[in-house]
Amino acid sequence: MAVELAQPSVGWPYRVEGWLAELLFGGFRLLSIDRASALGGAIARTIGPRLGVSKRARLNLKRALPELTDTDIAAAIRGMWDNLGRVVAEYPHLRQVQAFGAESRVEIIGVEHIDRSIAAGRQFILVAGHLGNWEVAPLSAGQYGLKVAFVYRAANNPLIERMMSAMRAEWAEFTPKGPIASRRVVGALREGMHLGMLVDQKMNDGIAVPFFGRNAMTAPAVARLALRYDLDVIPVRSERLEGAYFRLTVHPPIPHPKSGDRDADTLALMTAVNQTLENWIRDRPDQWFWLHRRWPN
Repeated sequence: MAVELAQPSVGWPYRVEGWLAELLFGGFRLLSIDRASALGGAIARTIGPRLGVSKRARLNLKRALPELTDTDIAAAIRGMWDNLGRVVAEYPHLRQVQAFGAESRVEIIGVEHIDRSIAAGRQFILVAGHLGNWEVAPLSAGQYGLKVAFVYRAANNPLIERMMSAMRAEWAEFTPKGPIASRRVVGALREGMHLGMLVDQKMNDGIAVPFFGRNAMTAPAVARLALRYDLDVIPVRSERLEGAYFRLTVHPPIPHPKSGDRDADTLALMTAVNQTLENWIRDRPDQWFWLHRRWPN
C-alpha cells in the first residue's frame, strides 16, 4: 500500500524524463529478471563512471576511505554503478521476487531478532541504507507477515515516482517524507504497525552526527521516535550476492541510551546507527550509493 500525494502540474523536462523512464522500464519488463539485472548493470557500469557526477563519488570515497588506492576507488565506482543499474532494471520484476520458499532469491539471516521483539510485544523501527537492492527489505518484511510503514524520499519527478510506486511489490505501506509522513507514522504506531526507514541520506535540517570520521547532517527521526515511543531499533543490512540474488542480515536491536538528556540520547543513538551503516559500507563499498551529498564540501 502506498500513500499517494496529489500530483502537481508537470513541466516538459519532467515529461520527457517520464517518457524515457517508461521506455526503459518497459524494455526491462520484457526480459527475465536475471537478464534485465545483467543488462541494467552492464549499461550503468559502462556509462556511469564517465559521467561528471562520478567525481562526487570519487571525492567521497577518497575522504571516507583514504586507505583505498586509485584502482580500488575505480573498482568501487564501477561496482556502485553496476548495482544501481541492476536496481533500476529489477524494479519491473519486484512483484516476482520471493523471499521465502523453494524459489527464494533472498537469503535471510538473524530473523530471530525480529521474532524476539514481537514475542515481547514490542514495536520496532527497521533501519537500513541504500545498499544492495534496498527494495528487498520491505518486500521481505511483508512476505514474512510484518505490518510495516516505510518512510522514504520520493523521486523528484512525480511521473517517475508514480511508476516506481506502481512497481513496488505491495507487501508494505510506503509514505513519502514530509508532513503526511509525520502524521502517518504516529497513526501506524497506534495501529500496532512497525516502521522502516532508510537513514543514510543528507538532511539539511538534521543534526550533525559522525560518519566516516566527519560530521554528516543526519535525520534524527529514528532516535526521536524510538526514545519517545520506546521502539526497538533493528538494523537490516541488504547485500547483493550474485546477479539478482540477495542477502538480508537482521542485527540485534541497538540499545537505547538512557542518560536522561533527550538531545544527548538522540545524538548517541544516531551515532550508533551511523556506525552500523559505516561498518556495512566499509565491508562492501561497491554497493553503497556514493553519489549522495552526504557531507559538507
